[in-house]
Amino acid sequence: MNTEQNYSETQQDTPPKRKITLEDVKTLSLSALGGALEFYDFVIFVYFANVVGSLFFPADMPEWMRQVQTYGIFAAGYLARPLGGIIMAHFGDLLGRKRMFMLSIFLMAVPTMAIGLMPTYESIGLAAPLLLLLCRVLQGAAIGGEAPGAWVFVTEHVSKRHIGLACGTLSAGLVAGILIGSLVATGIHSAYSAEDIHSYGWRIPFLLGGVFGFVTMYLRRWLHETPIFKAMQEHKQLAEELPIKTVLKEHLPSVLVSMAVTWVLTAAIVVTILMTPSLLQKIVHLDPTTSLEANSVAIVFILIGCLVSGSLADRFGNGPIMAIFSIGLGASFWAFYGTMLHDTTYLFPMYAIVGFFVGIVGVVPAIAVKSFPAAIRFSGLSFSYNVAYAIFGGTTPMLVSAMIAENVMSPVYYVAAVCSVGIIASAAVIRFKPRLDLATGNA
Repeated sequence: MNTEQNYSETQQDTPPKRKITLEDVKTLSLSALGGALEFYDFVIFVYFANVVGSLFFPADMPEWMRQVQTYGIFAAGYLARPLGGIIMAHFGDLLGRKRMFMLSIFLMAVPTMAIGLMPTYESIGLAAPLLLLLCRVLQGAAIGGEAPGAWVFVTEHVSKRHIGLACGTLSAGLVAGILIGSLVATGIHSAYSAEDIHSYGWRIPFLLGGVFGFVTMYLRRWLHETPIFKAMQEHKQLAEELPIKTVLKEHLPSVLVSMAVTWVLTAAIVVTILMTPSLLQKIVHLDPTTSLEANSVAIVFILIGCLVSGSLADRFGNGPIMAIFSIGLGASFWAFYGTMLHDTTYLFPMYAIVGFFVGIVGVVPAIAVKSFPAAIRFSGLSFSYNVAYAIFGGTTPMLVSAMIAENVMSPVYYVAAVCSVGIIASAAVIRFKPRLDLATGNA
């Protein structure tokens, strides 16, 4: 019996038009809140990259090299994602979604708090950047299992007609973690002088992150294993061979589509949200507080965009919404960035529009989740998402930083090119919709 048939059997007791229940709301809320706190832990590094770079590398190192080295350590977190994600997904497909959901937050909380307590280069020399690298690798392994596990977890709790909304809601929660990071960074820059931040203030957000992580572990105790996984356990329909082997042998087209849409997600988050505040500070000399405040406004609109894109995907299909948001993202970021180089008068409203279209991250996981049958869903999604994020998300900061030395408009060109990939991927989703739907029993 093939995996599509297996999945359909596990769905027989789930009414296709079941409304969202209070239990669904609880699952979505706790998952989104936990994901927000864990994503805060992962991204807070980039908001203090300049300070961390000055403290964890030699003082006589050229500024450009220090920046590349710092973003290199940032990238290490992304490069570690595939291994951590594949391992946790493997056991998530065989032992249960919830167990890996708990493990991922533990692996995130410990290194985040460790960074906040870590001695700098001045105290321990070369060991400082090496320890920092180790912590980022552990964080990357944790986040590699977190996002795919969370998307699988929530979509297997709701009815199939609400998969888009569930993914959009959870994505909004994950993005809220970036908002918390932006707000904390804004608060630190507002409350402390540059000297105080350099001396001790930079440690505060990492220590907070460690506390957030352990709070998340407590919250997740109240979640239950997904009905679909429990049904597969009862009917002995779990993967009979290595899940990742099945993914690569039987679902390569789904892997390619999922990787393509994940590339769009990385450009949207890494370039337009994580890197843009620093770029505005360096290129147009915008003060840190203003750039971070504008960034916070943009992230609020991402939350709205996630919910809108997810809801629309449930109604009109993933492909058309992916295409519309890809076009909107490329056009709005081009207009925003090009304008900011000459005039920052409309910084806040223009950045808010960009943020809304970054809400494309709400529909991306819905496409990926629907691309794999239940027995190997966690592994398929985790492999595709994390490998794509390692390749594209991990190298993007260094690539854009190097390109911008030659052409100040490089970030715009990069985002526009990746959005074109999103449009092509959306056409593939529309073209192969019956096959992708069959993989989830939603035909």
